[in-house]
Amino acid sequence: MLTRHSSRAIRSTLGSLSKKSLHHGNTPTTSRTLFFGATPRIRPFSAASTEDGPVDMEMIPGMEKDDICAIRNALPVTFSDISRANVAIKSGIKRTTCEKSYFLSELIGANVFLKTEFRQFTGSFKERGARNALLHHLRDKGEHFKSTGAIAASAGNHALALAYHGQLLGVPVTVVMPTVAPLAKVDKCRKFGARIIIEGAHIGEAKEFAETLVESEGLTYINGYDDPPIVAGAGTMGIEMVDDVPCVDAVVVPVGGAGLIAGVACAVKTLKPDVKVYGVEPKFCPSFTAALQAGRPVPAAVTPTLADGLAVPVVGPHAFEVARHYVDETVLCSEKEISLAVLRLIENEKMVVEGGGASGLAALLPGGALDRPDLKGKNIVVPLCGGNIDTTVLGRVIDRGLAADGRLCNFTATVSDRPGGIARLTELLCRENASIKDIYHERAWLHSNVDQVAVKCVVELQGKEHAARLRNALKEAGYPLLWKTADEEKAY
Repeated sequence: MLTRHSSRAIRSTLGSLSKKSLHHGNTPTTSRTLFFGATPRIRPFSAASTEDGPVDMEMIPGMEKDDICAIRNALPVTFSDISRANVAIKSGIKRTTCEKSYFLSELIGANVFLKTEFRQFTGSFKERGARNALLHHLRDKGEHFKSTGAIAASAGNHALALAYHGQLLGVPVTVVMPTVAPLAKVDKCRKFGARIIIEGAHIGEAKEFAETLVESEGLTYINGYDDPPIVAGAGTMGIEMVDDVPCVDAVVVPVGGAGLIAGVACAVKTLKPDVKVYGVEPKFCPSFTAALQAGRPVPAAVTPTLADGLAVPVVGPHAFEVARHYVDETVLCSEKEISLAVLRLIENEKMVVEGGGASGLAALLPGGALDRPDLKGKNIVVPLCGGNIDTTVLGRVIDRGLAADGRLCNFTATVSDRPGGIARLTELLCRENASIKDIYHERAWLHSNVDQVAVKCVVELQGKEHAARLRNALKEAGYPLLWKTADEEKAY
């Protein structure tokens, strides 16, 4: 397998380095530096791993630039692979724009450039890897691949990309989708000519079933985030970023199975070694963070998240091996931040992006993990990876974003259960310019005077300052109040 081959190659390289160092009389130092790309870049970190576990580069004496290049070239995916993929897929992939956002730049305090990958034909960056993988197997297996075909387990973007490009290239594609897969995506895959099999309660069970078909039908399995051709294809986005924004200082990439950030980081670091690469993953599925802490891919706890496209419980081993060499830092984002990012893109850029695709932006917004001084004024590229969000989910995400922004408020006020009691409350809301979205009064579960009633209101406001004014007005009018926000519930 490629992982074993890569580990052996790295281990062999490290062994030869140790012998060379001893021959020259070098002694270990307390700190080593690594070089990547065309020009030296100083960066201390653990740079390699073998089957026996991670190898601490700081413990290797005599480490030189050529030695580091040898280790880098032993990785499952190299910049050469990405360059070849860039040429191979160019005729079948849309060259998406990477333009500065005026409104988001003002909000974040940096020059923010948005790479609009959601404008690919099937709505996500996955087309890059899917097409490259299919072309790779066509070159490797020829017409036999067209007679047998490819198979993948996916609930969304990878399935769409593989089905679409399989149709274009004449390769039959089978997609195993779990029962939770959105019907809209199932129908689209079927329209692209793919054979659809619904199997399994989640993507893990779907993958297990797909692997049985690999053996019984002779199909070629294509992993959507870990196969080296997939990673190389995703990395072509990094080449375009550097080409479109030569002055780039940082790239902020969403992380799911780690295939995208592995490819993008390898490409960007090779072309511009001083550029910082940040990964962002949801708090509800921190699989890459868990892998970094353990030194290898390990299962992470997964909770349903708005960034469903990033909910991969275990990162890919090939992708992780590449990403850990190049990524500078990985941070987490909350559901609140993701919903706000989706809302900001809709309102300011007129772009509809799914939760996973907007996670990079989520970390940069005020209050996010990357809202910090060292990135202010910098040129930052953010890929918007996908736009395949269900309409029903989009409505919920917008509501959550409005609530997080203080523009949708929920409160319960206790009023008189006599004629005019609710009318006086609504008159106050009118005076304070609050638009009632929902109102409901409750008698049975109010443990106070029998002539009182609890009125639950959801109101639309202009922001947090407007919400504070309304809350004060209700308190001054003498209404017992239970005020709910996106973060807490407080009685007044």
